[in-house]
Amino acid sequence: MELVECRNLCKNFENNQILKNINLTIPRGKIIGLLGKNGTGKTTLIKLINDLLTPTSGEVLINGKKPGIVSKKVIAYLPERTYLDKNMTVKQAINYFEEFYDNFDKQKAIELLKDLNLETDKKIAKMSKGMQEKLQLILVMSRQAQLYILDEPLGGVDPATRDYILDTILSNFSEGASVMISTHLIADIERILDEVIFIDQGEIVLTSSADELRNKEKASIDEIFRRNFKC
Repeated sequence: MELVECRNLCKNFENNQILKNINLTIPRGKIIGLLGKNGTGKTTLIKLINDLLTPTSGEVLINGKKPGIVSKKVIAYLPERTYLDKNMTVKQAINYFEEFYDNFDKQKAIELLKDLNLETDKKIAKMSKGMQEKLQLILVMSRQAQLYILDEPLGGVDPATRDYILDTILSNFSEGASVMISTHLIADIERILDEVIFIDQGEIVLTSSADELRNKEKASIDEIFRRNFKC
């Protein structure tokens, strides 16, 4: 049984069709890039998988079942925008995750935060954007989930922070779990990818093993994407 399966999935907002007949499976034990330009439907697809939107037609299955309370325990989701209460301290954010998610590993989060020399009594509002991004990633990656979905985790941060984020992702997801990373910054992330999904104008236009695609096209994933989806 696949971890996630999308069957003929469509999503409209009023008269605007955002996703068109998405048929897609997400296997276990892979790091997968959901790659596309801004505004091509990546976030809408992610929200449907997370049960934050309702399909117009078609369906999403998580471990063979429709999304709901059970699937929310399976999936750890990092949204594009920071959702933490900035009036919280780091310690309060950790305690919030511990109370809200029964699969949250508090000790793991504390150990990762030690690497940043981040004071736990510091308010989130007093932290830089890059440090807020790191904190939120650590909280998400400290859950013992089956699927980690990260929506634009590299957007708006400096190159050093990007490297930290990628290394944290590689080192901290649960054994046998999968990671889906949505991004338009393909060059920054392709070194960690096992598989790629290209999405354009609401349609899946290519799925492939990252290595097989590079070998076939004799080019990087970023070069292949630019070649096929020029503005």
